[in-house]
Amino acid sequence: MIKTNEQLIFENETLRSRLNEMEETLEAIRNGEVDAIIVSGKNGEQVYSLSSAEAPYRTFIEEMSEGAVTLAKDGTILYCNQRFAEIVSKRHNKVVGSYIKDYITPNDVLKLDAFLKNISYEKHDVINVTLNNAVHLRMSIHLLPPYLQGDNFILIATDISDLKQKEDELIGLVNKLATHVKALRALRIDAICNTVDDVARKNKLEIANAKLFKEIQKLNSLVDKLKKKNRP
Repeated sequence: MIKTNEQLIFENETLRSRLNEMEETLEAIRNGEVDAIIVSGKNGEQVYSLSSAEAPYRTFIEEMSEGAVTLAKDGTILYCNQRFAEIVSKRHNKVVGSYIKDYITPNDVLKLDAFLKNISYEKHDVINVTLNNAVHLRMSIHLLPPYLQGDNFILIATDISDLKQKEDELIGLVNKLATHVKALRALRIDAICNTVDDVARKNKLEIANAKLFKEIQKLNSLVDKLKKKNRP
């Protein structure tokens, strides 16, 4: 098929435009302006990280003070940083490939299962759990974006044992205060009752004294009358 001059010119301009785009992309990669490349294939879009861009992020994850974990749907730990291994008191190479549920108390395993079922790309949340080694964790869990291949979770774990201890101490103080308030209230009620009883006794005594005084007056009056009768 013979192409017209117009078709050849259009095709030439299209090829030049694509060439310019490729050259700009290569230049951006050379200058470190690109972190990753998304490639479309038969399995969908895949992300390929550039080593120069990945290294700072990996260093940051490894050095951060929180535990970082990539978690499979079944709870398998696909990756964790050194900090998470320290939190669960295990060697790093023993943690990768194990199950997150192995480190959590049985009661909190059920809570975590229910929590993971409700996570979606639009919804993520934070859950507090206790580990078998008595460490208290606050875990922020997200689903990885679809373009990062798979339905895995990313988990950030923060040790909140100190906060939990202070919370327990505060709850203990509140309970003690409530006990003291209850005891003081009981004492106040007893004091009021005693005061009421004292007032009642005083009133009864005053009434009895008044009656006695009247009887004495009557007796004195009778005595005076008898004395007058007995006079010569």
